[in-house]
Amino acid sequence: MESNLKLDNQLCFKIYSAEKKMMKLYRAYLDELGITYSQYLVLLVLWEKDAISVKELGEKLMLDSGTLTPMLKRMETNQLITRSRSKKDERIVVITLTPKGKDLNEQVECIPNKFLEKVSLNTDELKSLSELLTKLVVN
Repeated sequence: MESNLKLDNQLCFKIYSAEKKMMKLYRAYLDELGITYSQYLVLLVLWEKDAISVKELGEKLMLDSGTLTPMLKRMETNQLITRSRSKKDERIVVITLTPKGKDLNEQVECIPNKFLEKVSLNTDELKSLSELLTKLVVN
């Protein structure tokens, strides 16, 4: 009888390993642009919806403010974003893209396709994988 406790039988380890490989592949492209993978995720959210609160950004990326705040400070220092207080509620910090942050969109547009060239999955497999991962995250 095969043990459930073997590392190779653990779904969590397979997901962890896949995430590490993805980050390594993405990092090769993102390093050239001077941004981290986490910063890339922040930019993806802001390209969809500029002017978002730190709280909403954290919820979307599943990051707490202790992790998010230092990263946002670095992004502001690198002139990718601005942080400002909401005019409606001074307690809320709103993140917006700078022109430099907006311009990065065009430079990173090819990265997902470059990533797909490196993995050996066809379109149907990628769609199935995406659907399964979404189901796993939502439930």
